[in-house]
Amino acid sequence: MAHHIIMDVDTGIDDAMSIMFAVRHPDVEIHAISCVAGNGPVHQVADNTLKVLDLVNAPEIPVAAGARQPLIEPARPPGAVHGASGLGRLRLPHTSRTMESVHAVELIRRTLLTAEEPLTIVASAPLTNLALLLRTYPELSERIERILFMGGSASVGNATAVAEFNIWHDPEAAFIVFSSGVPLVMYGLDVFNRIRVDAARIAELTACADPVATAVGSLLGNEIVDQATGRALPYSMIGDAGTICALVAPELYSFETWPLQVDLAPGLGRGQTQVDRRRTVYRRDDTPWASASIALDADTDSVLELFFSTVLPQ
Repeated sequence: MAHHIIMDVDTGIDDAMSIMFAVRHPDVEIHAISCVAGNGPVHQVADNTLKVLDLVNAPEIPVAAGARQPLIEPARPPGAVHGASGLGRLRLPHTSRTMESVHAVELIRRTLLTAEEPLTIVASAPLTNLALLLRTYPELSERIERILFMGGSASVGNATAVAEFNIWHDPEAAFIVFSSGVPLVMYGLDVFNRIRVDAARIAELTACADPVATAVGSLLGNEIVDQATGRALPYSMIGDAGTICALVAPELYSFETWPLQVDLAPGLGRGQTQVDRRRTVYRRDDTPWASASIALDADTDSVLELFFSTVLPQ
């Protein structure tokens, strides 16, 4: 089955692996890539995206830079997870690819309008670009088949105890997207945190002669410091790439449909995705809740096999 998509990214370590997988999977056609500030400033995100496309010898794909900061809050500094370059220890050569001269929102609009059929948007970043699109051109919601986003959680957070980074980075944007009426598929931390690569496989990849395998090993092996213990641990997760895996092989995941909302209030809960998994609801406030198909479990071994068999040379 062919999947025609627009990618919305903040290319850091796992967005890079997501792009690699999407480019190399035979059933995925990327019509455009929009970039947004998140794992790094948007100019760095765009440059990383172009370099990753070079790495996997991608065909020409339109890439544009978009929002530089969240809708309401000031620009957030990038965290330590992805390093100063956004790609951890990985160093990629200069690219001759160039970005589109238009804002990412205009690139998405143009791509949706010229596509022969509605497209799926796969978002692995804060949802600022998509919120701007849907507020500026609400009629385009009919041209979007669905929004499959890496974000949120029905359990723990990572940016805070309860909030996942992409949603926490711009909760108002998430609220707009959730309220748009576009079908939603949520790939959150419930599965994201579980799909990990062991140290032996990472070492094998890092020592490989193939540049793509070496790059994947470098990304997976990038060390991050656990602030609670001070220990340096490898990143080890395919992260955002699991979202594209879920697109092409949903049978490897367990999805359930539940009401979904995001907490916009100041305080410890800001940015939390509230997934209402009650079987019987006695009362609720007047705020409308979206409905989303939410990934809650996965066959992790099969997902990793799909990822590596697609990305690495055979």
